[in-house]
Amino acid sequence: MSGKHDIPVHVALFAGVIVLVWILMRANRMVFREIRKRREGLDLRFFERVSAAAILIGGTILAFSVFGGIGSVWKTLLGGTAIFSAVLAFAAQDVIKDILAGLMISLYKPFEVGNRVELESGTTGIVRDITMRHVVIQTIDTQRVIIPNSKLNAMSIRNFSYHAENRSALFQFHIAYGSDVERAMRVIRQAVMESEYSIPGKETDHGMDYAPIYFMAYEDSSLRLSTTVYYESTSPSEIVISDVNLRVNRALQENGIEIPYPYLNIVQRPGEEATVK
Repeated sequence: MSGKHDIPVHVALFAGVIVLVWILMRANRMVFREIRKRREGLDLRFFERVSAAAILIGGTILAFSVFGGIGSVWKTLLGGTAIFSAVLAFAAQDVIKDILAGLMISLYKPFEVGNRVELESGTTGIVRDITMRHVVIQTIDTQRVIIPNSKLNAMSIRNFSYHAENRSALFQFHIAYGSDVERAMRVIRQAVMESEYSIPGKETDHGMDYAPIYFMAYEDSSLRLSTTVYYESTSPSEIVISDVNLRVNRALQENGIEIPYPYLNIVQRPGEEATVK
């Protein structure tokens, strides 16, 4: 009779454990949400997932212990066979490696959320999230690449935002022979300054300024001008490069400055074969 009377008690205890787990999960989300309002970071996202997993695992063990104790549950799950235990341990190896690698990434921070990185495979993108097993990277075409923590932790990663406030890119522009070079330099500089992505990044005696435009070389078919454009580390480089090139191209056309095509002069004199100059 006592066994029958214990069933409602067990059910009530089991329901209480479920409610407790739900409350702890909500509290966990609220605590980390408040922390992220003051500071965002890869480590916070990882430890939020770890704490949530710990609550779920602890709640599961506590819930099972209500019915006959956790020892009997393990006997039921494992069926008393060493083979099943070995298979389970083998399957958990990758999970454990990913969790430990995620911990190492969170502690040593080779990159942060929002950093722009390039992987050994050539994949370039922005770090968006980390879970207990994966890092999520958003590529240029807005796709998400999901990479196991253990694999990413073993890679050499090029981080364009690592301990750097700003980035820079070298631009080279070609104008035709006979163009007003000084005017072209002013036009290019103005176009660069009007870009919403460019910022003053060159240190001068009067503070930070935009980089000068330099007349670098006489090419075969053109005059080569060059400059460095500075921009914030959070700005995608392909967007910055495209915006600056479009602005300079339009500005040169509007000011009547020719952007030349490569060409060859073919000279043929009477009685001689044609030569290329």
